[in-house]
Amino acid sequence: MNESRPQLFGMLAGLFLAAGLVLSAMLGTSAWLKIKNSQFVSVKGSAQKNIEADLAIWSGSFLVEAETLLEAQHKIQADRALVAKFLSDTGVTNVTFAPIGIEELKATQKSADGFVSQRTTGYRLTQAVSVESTDVDRLDKLDSTPLVEQGVIFSVAPPQFIYSKAGDTKIEMLAEATKDARARAEQIASQGGRTIARLQNADQGIFQITQEHSVNTSWQGENDTTARKKTITAVITATFLLK
Repeated sequence: MNESRPQLFGMLAGLFLAAGLVLSAMLGTSAWLKIKNSQFVSVKGSAQKNIEADLAIWSGSFLVEAETLLEAQHKIQADRALVAKFLSDTGVTNVTFAPIGIEELKATQKSADGFVSQRTTGYRLTQAVSVESTDVDRLDKLDSTPLVEQGVIFSVAPPQFIYSKAGDTKIEMLAEATKDARARAEQIASQGGRTIARLQNADQGIFQITQEHSVNTSWQGENDTTARKKTITAVITATFLLK
């Protein structure tokens, strides 16, 4: 009884192996027949390129508060001068100051008869500042700490890093993606004893600009502005006529 078990297992393994080989051959034959009998073949091609941002946008804002609007205006003018000097001293040019925003500060008070009302206690003024420059290193290292040390209530946003040549690069990469699609199509066609005649149709896929080594994608397309080093990916679906 014990001797028959290895023989049984061996027979079953042999049957499974044979079934697998038959299934594989059937699938291969099916794929070959599809290519052999088809007039077209559609494939996806892709191309990738690592790039580095050549444009940076730095932005921040500062605010002041005072009991009167006139006092608040004097304060924000003084702080604006400090911000302008700080940027000038660090070699930054092309500075843009946005219009001043004004907010009334209110306090709720309740009278002896229980009537609730609000009164103005002061004013808060805010102003945004931004810089756009091709000197990416300078803006990347810009530290607003000296402004805070001078008493300016300043907040800064993370820099945005832009690749300004994306439009030209996109055209170049779509051509590379088409070449990749043709190579894939030729490999598939050869399995059915066919060759590629010409490109019949091509549909551009989503253009992705992601952080370098990132696997994030979006059906709307990614356009990362947080990293200096990026990867551009172009995808195309191409249909080729067979001969």
